[in-house]
Amino acid sequence: MTKKLQCAAYYFPNFHEEIRNEPFHGKGWSEWEVLKCARPRFEGHRQPKIPLWGYEDESRPEVMAGKIDAASDHGIDAFVFDWYWYDGPYLSGALDRGFLRAENRERLKFALMWANHDWRNIHPARRGVPTPVNFYWTTTAESVGFVWDFIVEHYFLQPNYWRVEGKPYFSIYAMNRFIHQMGGVSAAGDAIGLLREKAKQAGLPGVHISGIWFDVLETDPRVSECSQEAWVTEIGLDSYTSYNNVCTTDLWMKEFPRIDYREAAEGYYAICRKALKSLPGPYYPVVTVGWDSSPRTIPSDGFEAGLGYPFLPVMEPDPEAFRDVVRQTKALLSDRPPEEQILFFNAWNEWTEGSYLEPDTFAGDAFLKILQEEFRSRK
Repeated sequence: MTKKLQCAAYYFPNFHEEIRNEPFHGKGWSEWEVLKCARPRFEGHRQPKIPLWGYEDESRPEVMAGKIDAASDHGIDAFVFDWYWYDGPYLSGALDRGFLRAENRERLKFALMWANHDWRNIHPARRGVPTPVNFYWTTTAESVGFVWDFIVEHYFLQPNYWRVEGKPYFSIYAMNRFIHQMGGVSAAGDAIGLLREKAKQAGLPGVHISGIWFDVLETDPRVSECSQEAWVTEIGLDSYTSYNNVCTTDLWMKEFPRIDYREAAEGYYAICRKALKSLPGPYYPVVTVGWDSSPRTIPSDGFEAGLGYPFLPVMEPDPEAFRDVVRQTKALLSDRPPEEQILFFNAWNEWTEGSYLEPDTFAGDAFLKILQEEFRSRK
């Protein structure tokens, strides 16, 4: 059977030793240590989350090989790695030393999402205390060409880099920040054009560039560099997508400490339908597995509403609700052109935000089995 719909899972790479973390956390630290310290913050709260596969080092090729097999066997086509650059690569060990050296790497595609925000030390955050910034995102229009060269040389030319309509897929997390950092809409368009030019110089047909879209941004003065329609019409992006369904509706401001999984999904569907109907480029929806950022807070601190991230309400994963959401999201894409039938999952391993497909000791491999059942006919 010809496969149309493609599935990609976001991958968060902070579960390995990173030398740039040592001044802040000590040698050998990874975000597993934050997860291990998590505790219940209200009655019935399921913490700590415990990985069924153990606290693995994702930078080891044999460990990543297991993840690749599990993802491919259960219907995932690509990992989209959260990619960080702070005057040089950061948290790249999972991809560079793990994924790209795994003996079975050809079983799974990969791509990058530039997580172009400041890196704040929320490992963990303390209630009422501003979180310090370990690394500022400093790339400008003058220096972005160096970043593009690095990406094209190290990643786009890899034989299993994920392509959409024949072009390497690359997404930018905070587009309004990107526009501001580049110096405005026109300068951002020039920067995007430069990436495409460098890709073509390397023998590639161009780049498919996607922006992470949030409906709420249109009326938020903090991030209103331009309308989001202009990302395609004026800056030159090819598509829109989302990272998760968290804080996309007023529900996240009204409910605490829990959010109902199905209710959150319904709110996101309304946004998704709007995006598919009104945006000037394709929109690729996302299915969120769950949400719980409480591990990134001090366990002894009060966990209260109104404190902002990471003190957000919890949306516990629910396998049966997840199955329904997968089916409904597939239905939203069923009448789209084949090249637009792309579905994202948040996430493969966002353990300290409570959104992961990897098995844990509570649900086992229930979420992976659901994916396998829902997408078996594509293989």
